[in-house]
Amino acid sequence: MSTPHRPNAGTGTGAAPKAPESPAVRIPVGTPDRMRETGRRLARLLRPGDLVLLTGELGAGKTTLTRGLGEGLGVRGAVTSPTFVIARVHPPLGDGPPLVHVDAYRLGGGLEEMEDLDLDVSLPESVVVVEWGEGRVEELSEDRLHVVIERAAGTAGTAGEDGADPPEDHDTRTVTVTGVGGRWAGADLSALTATA
Repeated sequence: MSTPHRPNAGTGTGAAPKAPESPAVRIPVGTPDRMRETGRRLARLLRPGDLVLLTGELGAGKTTLTRGLGEGLGVRGAVTSPTFVIARVHPPLGDGPPLVHVDAYRLGGGLEEMEDLDLDVSLPESVVVVEWGEGRVEELSEDRLHVVIERAAGTAGTAGEDGADPPEDHDTRTVTVTGVGGRWAGADLSALTATA
């Protein structure tokens, strides 16, 4: 005789409760310089242990945003696309956290395929940014920022030689930032939308 299925308390569905999310902030971005500025502003909100997942099609601006984030964190080394090395660590120039920049595009599986990168070891003292990380690395932390970059309908661009964004690609994008988990539950992300 089988025992009846009992859903998790409080959810009524049997599914794990969904992590709380901050209200999404949408930022229109028209140039690569503005994308870098968005990254610099995002850096002001980050601290060691933060995980940022970047989503967007090829050439959308993920690496350009990460370049600005690296500038804002004050890290050493040029931030370029880590497509062929999978991950790059940029140590801090001062007393801030290192930036670990990961490109999960070539990794087909989930977290188990990324274990060799030791991201779980790096995360507590670093800011970890994972391009193409959605659906692959959420298990690293209950608290994370999801950053989605979308082109306006009808615009297209191509990636540069190093997989980064083309330098003269001025298509309008919308950057949507959503905080997930307790770390971001009460966060005010509206500073990201301030005009320069």
